[in-house]
Amino acid sequence: MNPLIQGLATIVLGVGGCVAYFYASNLLLDRVLYPAKGPNIAANIRRANTVRPWLFIFPALLVLAVYLAYPVVGSAWRSLFNRSGDEFIALGNYVALFESPDFRRSFLNNALWAIFVPVMSVTAGLIAAQLSDTLKWGNIAKSLIFMPMAISFVGASLIWKFVYAVDSDIGLINAMVAGLFGAGPVDVIQIPFWNNFFLMFILVWIQTGFAMVILSAALRGIPEETIEAAILDGANPFQIFFRIKMPQIFSTIVVVWTTITVASLKIFDIVYAMTGGNFGTEILPSYMMSFMFRDDGRATSVALVIMIIVLPVMISNIRQAQQELR
Repeated sequence: MNPLIQGLATIVLGVGGCVAYFYASNLLLDRVLYPAKGPNIAANIRRANTVRPWLFIFPALLVLAVYLAYPVVGSAWRSLFNRSGDEFIALGNYVALFESPDFRRSFLNNALWAIFVPVMSVTAGLIAAQLSDTLKWGNIAKSLIFMPMAISFVGASLIWKFVYAVDSDIGLINAMVAGLFGAGPVDVIQIPFWNNFFLMFILVWIQTGFAMVILSAALRGIPEETIEAAILDGANPFQIFFRIKMPQIFSTIVVVWTTITVASLKIFDIVYAMTGGNFGTEILPSYMMSFMFRDDGRATSVALVIMIIVLPVMISNIRQAQQELR
């Protein structure tokens, strides 16, 4: 079948199926189960309104159960078996993981990503949000800073691969080093330990725009009365920013921070495209990939470790978002 026709058919069937489901659900509730007539009309309306939200979110719950809950439970169960899946070894895969120096290095690299990227992204985004609001051409600056968000991780990696290139005719860093200091070319991707930060900077470059947009909206939502009162009290710009504005947008900062932290913990594309996990840049997702198709038990145990690490951050993010809606 033609891909275009297949895509259009999917859209039509998907949207049409949703409309038909919601229409049939309303019809079932209002005409069959709890009709708005007869002596129990008030009770029927009340019951229909109670059931209706659950009926509407049932498709989403079903999809989550099939595509999220079931794979998680299945992966957890599979991680308790050996390589071939025919021998129950309990926590053997997890013990082997924590005894592996490669796993420990990957874990520490992930910790670096989870610390460095949110700190730099939120800091740069906050500075950009504050300064761009004071400039006449601030919207243009925001557009330029936000632009990397439209680029895929693999696309951004290819761009920065040219920036980090050893050839000074292509690589911006080596061209600057050669022009300013007359030094020879350096392959920054192969510098032990520090190469991780060169990879992290790519994600910082992407996520700064996200942080800037959210924080800029939060800064604009601060009541002008509080800023004017601080100015009348003799506060300088730094005091206004750190003592008046920052406390009022702290909850937004936490949400942005945790969102970027989750993205940092799950990052895979950048490392895989830039180094393939070599030169000491391996992280947990790339470490998990090394077991794919040859040791499902070990691979699923790494996946469960990643989920356990990410879960508290996501729960914190959801709770913080719920507090902001109250």
